[in-house]
Formats: sequence, C-alpha cells, structure tokens
Amino acid sequence: MPKLLDDEQRAQWREHCARLQACLRQPGWISEGYVQNRGPGAGGPCYQWTRKVKGRTVSVALSQEQYEWLAAAIANWRTVQASLKTLQCLSRAVLFSSVPGTRRRKRLSKKTMGLT
Repeated sequence: MPKLLDDEQRAQWREHCARLQACLRQPGWISEGYVQNRGPGAGGPCYQWTRKVKGRTVSVALSQEQYEWLAAAIANWRTVQASLKTLQCLSRAVLFSSVPGTRRRKRLSKKTMGLT
C-alpha cells in the first residue's frame, strides 16, 4: 500500500492544485490545430491553419490578423491541456496516497496509476 500523506504534503499538493485551477479559470480564446507562416513566395497562402477533423487534415488560408489571433488561441489551448494533464496526475497521486484502497499482492506501478 502506498505511503499516506502527512498534513504538510497534503497542504503543498492543495496549493499546487489551486495554482493549476487558477490557470484554467481565464485561459482566453482557445483553438486546436497548428498555424504556420509560410512566407512570401511559398506557392500558396502565406498564413495557414491546419487541424484534424474526423481523422482527416483540413487546412484553411488565413490573413495575417487571423494568423496572429489563432496563434495566441492555440498557445492558450496548449497551456490548458498541459494544466489539465498535470491536474489529473496530481489528483490520482492524492487519491492513491491518501484514500485507503484494496489489498494487493503487487504494488501498483506509477504507469498503472497514471502518474507518469
């Protein structure tokens, strides 16, 4: 059975969780995909947004203003995704180290618990 958390560790993890939740409160505009500036003379649109829709790649030509707006939205999306992933790992770590579980013959690995 994993070692149970002491009060100091629990307080540190709660503080870390609060910081992650604060990142998720005001992410701004978000969008999936990838934008690129292909530069002049690329033989096509200079600014392009690419994303997957039902397993297929879809590309859209953009103006410079649209490119800049989407670049910021995609950066926000990646920040949100990273924060969510970290929050999930933290939640599972707290669960498996503070809530009594079943008796096991073998210890659960970090990979099995989703902590890596």
